[in-house]
Amino acid sequence: MKKILANDGIDAQGKLLLEKAGFTVVTGKVAQENMAKAINENGYEGLTVRSATKVRKDVIDACPSLKLIGRGGVGMDNIDVDYAKSKGIVVVNTPAASSLSVAELVFGHLFTIVRFLQDSNRLMPAKGIAEFDVLKKKYAGGIELSGKTIGIVGIGRIGQAVARIAYGVGMKVIAHDPFVKEIKIEMEVAGSKISVPVKTISLDELFSQSDFITVHVPGGKLITKKEIAKMKSGVVLVNASRGGVIEENDLLEALNSGKVAGAGLDVFENEPKPMQALLQHPKISLTPHIGAATKEAQERIGVELSEKIIQFFI
Repeated sequence: MKKILANDGIDAQGKLLLEKAGFTVVTGKVAQENMAKAINENGYEGLTVRSATKVRKDVIDACPSLKLIGRGGVGMDNIDVDYAKSKGIVVVNTPAASSLSVAELVFGHLFTIVRFLQDSNRLMPAKGIAEFDVLKKKYAGGIELSGKTIGIVGIGRIGQAVARIAYGVGMKVIAHDPFVKEIKIEMEVAGSKISVPVKTISLDELFSQSDFITVHVPGGKLITKKEIAKMKSGVVLVNASRGGVIEENDLLEALNSGKVAGAGLDVFENEPKPMQALLQHPKISLTPHIGAATKEAQERIGVELSEKIIQFFI
């Protein structure tokens, strides 16, 4: 009987699939410093993680019984993937399962920013009675998303899900992706399936043309002061991909100058201790890395991950 340590948990449906296939699945959380010891003492052949647990070279070297590492989610920056593969360990993730949930969160941030909800939700409890009319005037300058241009950096599964919602809202969609020249966004409208072609453009073109920019890339320092200078004044930025893709100090400077009108952040460079200046900024809509944290996405992630584990071992 194969034993799997689901160290960051796994949805009940995924766990059930594994157990029906004859696996023993343990979901008790093991501290990072005790990871190798727990794997060796219990004979775990598979390890699944989310973003909290890190699987680095030291764990890989110390665990000869480990045959598979599964990442419940898309990004695998918390796993030394190439090194694991060089040691004969299979590494899998679930790239399709959370796309819609992340895309919907992007629009949660966008709707929040254009109507100042991040600030009004802070001030209304404290000042809503004494300064109702003052706050009403303060938040009177909102804008609509419809008719505006959204630039999507990275037109993979999540980027495509963002595009579908954007079209539904009435936005113009432009995209950049170094690996894609043109893509068709497949949608269903009132029972009819339609396909909208999107040709990708250069980053500089996207920066200069977009009213809103959302990034969906695996990492790197993509947007700094240099790139922000190429953008429209009053642009809104959203990062639900990886912390640091937008340089945080440069973002703060641009928000304070007014070059950037607002930002939506689900990820941060120093998780789980984000920069205090970001958390307190009135122009930033904030969430604590919850892009995939919906019931539907978690179930899809658990099922997809379990199916890949079963396929590998059986």
